[in-house]
Amino acid sequence: MLSTPVRTLRRLLAATATLTLAVGLAGAAPAGATGRDARGGAPLLGYTIENPSLAPLLVGGKPTTVRQGVHRHAGYIIEVPARWNGDLVLWAHGYRGQGTVLSPEPPGFGLRQRLLEQGYAWASSSYDRNGFDIRSGVLGTKDLADHFARTVRRPQHTYVAGVSMGGYVIGRSLEQYPGFYDGALPMCGVLGDQTLLDFYLDYNLVAQALAGVPAYPTPADYLTNAVPRIQVALGLAGLTPTGPDTTTDRGKQLRAITVNRSGGPRPGADAAFALWKDFLFSITVTSGGDSPAQRPGQLSTNLLTRYTPNSPVNVNATVQRVAPENVRQRLLPTLTEVPRISGRPTAPVLSLHGLGDLFVPFSMEQAYATDVARHGRSRLVVQRAIRATQHCEFTPAEAGAAWDDLVSWVRTGKRPAGDTVTDPAVVARPDYGCRFSDRDAYAAGVGTRRLYPPC
Repeated sequence: MLSTPVRTLRRLLAATATLTLAVGLAGAAPAGATGRDARGGAPLLGYTIENPSLAPLLVGGKPTTVRQGVHRHAGYIIEVPARWNGDLVLWAHGYRGQGTVLSPEPPGFGLRQRLLEQGYAWASSSYDRNGFDIRSGVLGTKDLADHFARTVRRPQHTYVAGVSMGGYVIGRSLEQYPGFYDGALPMCGVLGDQTLLDFYLDYNLVAQALAGVPAYPTPADYLTNAVPRIQVALGLAGLTPTGPDTTTDRGKQLRAITVNRSGGPRPGADAAFALWKDFLFSITVTSGGDSPAQRPGQLSTNLLTRYTPNSPVNVNATVQRVAPENVRQRLLPTLTEVPRISGRPTAPVLSLHGLGDLFVPFSMEQAYATDVARHGRSRLVVQRAIRATQHCEFTPAEAGAAWDDLVSWVRTGKRPAGDTVTDPAVVARPDYGCRFSDRDAYAAGVGTRRLYPPC
C-alpha cells in the first residue's frame, strides 16, 4: 500500500520542509481564490477550444436543451431535460496530455442517457488548461456549477462524477468546497494524490536496480536504449498476459514488488503486470514545460519506501533513492497544480476501481481509505472493486448501478454496500471483486474480463 505524502514527507528533512512550507504559505492565494479574469470569454493564450455542437437527446419524447460556450477560459456543455428534477451533475474529465486543445465531454459509460432519463441536468468543463493540473479542474468545475446556477437555475442538489484525473479533481473538490457537493462518484480516480507519482518512480528505479542499468534521471534515449536492456535482463520482452512466464528471477521480483506497491496480491495481478509492464516505463518520460502540471514527476520520492520482497536482490540497499525535486509543491496544503487530498470528504463518496489497472493502481483506493479513516470519515466512503485490467474499464451496468446507489444514499441516508480495500487477506481472496463486477460482460468476453477466473 502506498504511504500518504503527509506521513512520508513530514518525516523527510523536517527542518528544510518547515522552512519551505513557511515561504510557500506566505505567498499562497487563499483557498478557493481563482485569480482569474471573471469574463473569460476566450481561451488562455496558446490554447484553442474545440466544442462541436452536441445534438440533444429525446427523453420522454421531448428534446433536451443543450447549451455550449466558453466561461472563464474553458469550454463547457450544459444539458437539461425537459422534465428536470432540479438536480445537477458535474462531470470531471480525465488527463488530456500536454496538448493545447481544450474540449469538454459528455458523461461516459452510458451515464449521459441515464442521468437525463432520470431527470438530472449535467454540465462538463474542459478546464482552462491541460496537463496534470488538478487546480484547473477543481476551479473550472466549480466555476461551471456557479455559471449553471446563474444562467439556468440554482440546483437543489449538486453531484460530481468523473474518471481518472477527474477523480483527483473530485477528491480535492470535496475538501476545497466543503458542503457544496452533495455526492461524488469518482471512477478509476487518483484518490491517493501525489503517491501515484511515487508509484511510477518506484517501477522505473526498481527495474533499473534489478537489471543493473542505472538511468535516472531518465536520459533522452531512455526508451530506446536503457529500457530494452532492462527488458532483456528481466525477461520482460516476450511476456504477455496469457502467454508463458518469461521472467527471470529478478523479473519475478520486479513483478512481486509492483503487485505489492499497486495494492497487494489480488486476482488478476500477474496478468495485469504483463499488460502494463511496458507502459510503466514510458510514463516516466515527459516533455513540455517545467511546471508541476507539465512535469509532475518532480514531486515524486522513494526516500522512505521499503520494497518487498527484498530478494534475490537486496533492493532496499541498492535502489537509487530520490528526494522530491519540488519539496514546496509537494508539501503545500493549498490548492496547487498537483495538490494533496487529506481524506476529509464532506459528502457521500462511492468509487469504482479496476483491480488490474496500473495506470492508476488499486492502491489509490487503499490510500484514500486509510486517510479517510484517520480523520474519522469512513462512513462517507464506499469503494467497489471491479475485475478488469484496462484503465477505467467499466460497463454501463457497473457505472449505472454505482450512480443509482449513490443517489439513493444521498436521498435516504442509507449507506450502500461496498468492498473492503485495506484488509490484505480480503483483497487476496480468489473471488475478490466479484460482488460488483458485471457478470454479463465476463460471459461476453468484454475487454480484459477473461483475464480473471469466473466468479
